Amino acid sequence: MVELKEQKSGGAAIHMKNVEYLIGSEQVLNTPMQTYSDEIIDFVSQFSRILMKSPFLRVYPDISALAFWCRKSNILKLKEGCAESNNRLGRGLCFHIAPGNIPINFAFSYMFGLLAGCSNIVRLSSKQYPQIKPVCDSLSETLKDYPEIQKRTAFIRYAADDEVTKEFCKNADARLIWGGDETIAKVRSMPSKPRCVDVCFSDRYSIGIVDGKAVLDATDEEMIRMADGFYNDTYLMDQNACSSQQIIFWLNGSDNAKDKFWNAVYKSASNKYELQASIAVDKYTQIFEDILDEKKIKSINVNTNILHRIELSKLKEDITDLRGKGGYFYEYEIKSIDEIAPFVTEKFQTVAYFGVDPEKIRRSVIENELRGIDRIVPIGKAMDIGIMWDGFDMVRVLSRLVVKE
Repeated sequence: MVELKEQKSGGAAIHMKNVEYLIGSEQVLNTPMQTYSDEIIDFVSQFSRILMKSPFLRVYPDISALAFWCRKSNILKLKEGCAESNNRLGRGLCFHIAPGNIPINFAFSYMFGLLAGCSNIVRLSSKQYPQIKPVCDSLSETLKDYPEIQKRTAFIRYAADDEVTKEFCKNADARLIWGGDETIAKVRSMPSKPRCVDVCFSDRYSIGIVDGKAVLDATDEEMIRMADGFYNDTYLMDQNACSSQQIIFWLNGSDNAKDKFWNAVYKSASNKYELQASIAVDKYTQIFEDILDEKKIKSINVNTNILHRIELSKLKEDITDLRGKGGYFYEYEIKSIDEIAPFVTEKFQTVAYFGVDPEKIRRSVIENELRGIDRIVPIGKAMDIGIMWDGFDMVRVLSRLVVKE
């Protein structure tokens, strides 16, 4: 049973059974703050300093990345990119549905809403990722010194329940929905305020483009850095992240270049990756499925269970089902970047590159008027999250500009 109790302050208390509050309470103040306000910037930078002291920082690279992203110097740089921030206010209450496949995204989602000046209710995934507790502990410690932000913050968890989600949606001025297409469609169908803004992060697909000549010219140190970056893009999340490369497109892809590239990746992964037995079985199953599916396979290369490479001689029209897991990658040779254009749909998110001019990739996207590809990053940066995500300027989307004529 849900009880909504309106307050004069503009907030609403949502009393529900089986909703766990990791941070905050049922009472969330729905009063907007100024975008990139001094108080918000101080809070975020203080959170960064506290998180930097966490013993988990060295254990989990994503926690380290979050702490680094929240540094005051970075936040001030982001503010500089929003020249009109002094004339912006948050849209109000932002309800976040965090993804279940990326442990730390709930915190970035919260930061987007906070920097925009919104009040925030963040629903975490039911998956018990070990990264969640140290991040929430650091947030709780920081919030003690910032009562105005504390009143506007709640982190919750509950089992899938459409009725509960509907109640949170009713009061939202913005909804950040991370999830599969089905989840997004369901949440968007739930009633919300007439001016509620939805920002949806659905299933996406990402690729890599590698120049074989650049690989052959690379030093051993450069290959080690590239391979470690590729590991972070892919193996770190078992290739489950939307930004993880699934297929590598080769320019000047000689056998020597491919061997040098993949040997470096294999060495990096074999030193760090703990392959689960279930994933190893899935990878072998995928090989048989690919063969039975009559994909045009040129060669199959298996470096123990750590690395499986499926080289294709031809691509079918829809390549978004070419998805691997835990070190299962597809390869395809091209003569120019424009050859990729016919296969790009709105599902394409990130292109990670090595040895390729990123401006050439961007011009190809724009000149071919592609519906997909929002990010072009070096290999090793695919998992980096920023204010610009999936083509959205998150702070501007979640805030409103007060104009003077």
